Amino acid sequence: MTAVTGEEIRAGQITVRFLVEGEQTDGSVSMFEFGVPAGARVPAAHSHDGYEETLYGLEGVLTWTVDEVSTEVGPGEALHIPRGTVHRFENTGDVDAKSLAIVTPGILGAGYFRDLADVLDASAGGPPDLAAIADVMRRHGLTPAQP
Repeated sequence: MTAVTGEEIRAGQITVRFLVEGEQTDGSVSMFEFGVPAGARVPAAHSHDGYEETLYGLEGVLTWTVDEVSTEVGPGEALHIPRGTVHRFENTGDVDAKSLAIVTPGILGAGYFRDLADVLDASAGGPPDLAAIADVMRRHGLTPAQP
């Protein structure tokens, strides 16, 4: 298998770069880096029934809330999110954060972030179309949490 340095995708304030896509691993795993500026607007709480997600902190600190329990994940720390678990994250610090996400099986790909970026870009800096975001999430195997 060849090492891949994927394109950087900007979805709102978050940047994503896939390192391994599911197609490269016969669907067993996908892996991406994502950067979250301090105070950035982040995705809504959600779950995913088709895959698990493991996060590894690279820079800064992200606060992950998983089933209403908050955990700070900084450099060298990891957090596992089981299938079906409602979760969200935020960067409440004053330093930008970067993490590595490992998705098993590898059914989440760059297409989700591209589609999300399209919806966010269409809002031209105004409030995003939440129904369109929810539609993108569902198409890619994410379930928005109830408010």
